[in-house]
Amino acid sequence: MLKKNLKSAISALFGALLIVGLAGCSAAGPNAETRKIRQVTDGVEGTSGSIKALNVLLVTQEDGSAVLVGTFVNSAETSDSITSITANGIVGEISVSTLDQYSGPAIFEGDSKNSSARFAGLNAKASDHVELVVSFANSGPMKLSPLVRAKTDIYANIGN
Repeated sequence: MLKKNLKSAISALFGALLIVGLAGCSAAGPNAETRKIRQVTDGVEGTSGSIKALNVLLVTQEDGSAVLVGTFVNSAETSDSITSITANGIVGEISVSTLDQYSGPAIFEGDSKNSSARFAGLNAKASDHVELVVSFANSGPMKLSPLVRAKTDIYANIGN
C-alpha cells in the first residue's frame, strides 16, 4: 500500500513539473521578455533621452518616395528640435515644429499634423523595414526600424 501511494505521489509531482515546464512558465515571471512587448500597431516606438517616438512608420508614394507617419513627444522641461531624419541613408525633406511641453508633440501626418518628412527616391516596398535615424539638437540620435505601408486603406490620403 505504501509503495502504491509513493508511486502515485511521485507520478503526480512529475506530472505537475512537466505541466509547468511545458507551459513555458519560468522564473522570469513579470520580467519575462514576452511581457515587455508594447507595440500594438504597425508603427514602432523609440526613446532618446526625454524624447519618445510613437507609432512611427512610412507610407509609400506613387513617385517612389515615402512619407513619415508618427508622433514625437518631449517630456523634458527644456525644448529640443529634430535637426534631420534619414531613411536608409536618404536625407528627408523635413518641416518640424519645436519639441517642448508648451507647443506639444511633433505630429507627422493625420488630422493634427504639424510636421512633415518626405524621403525622395527611397523606393521601399510595402512590408519592408527601413533604417530610420532621427537626429536632435540636444538629445542623442534615435534609431528605429519602421515598417513601410502601402498608400491604401487608412493610409490612402497620406502625403496628399
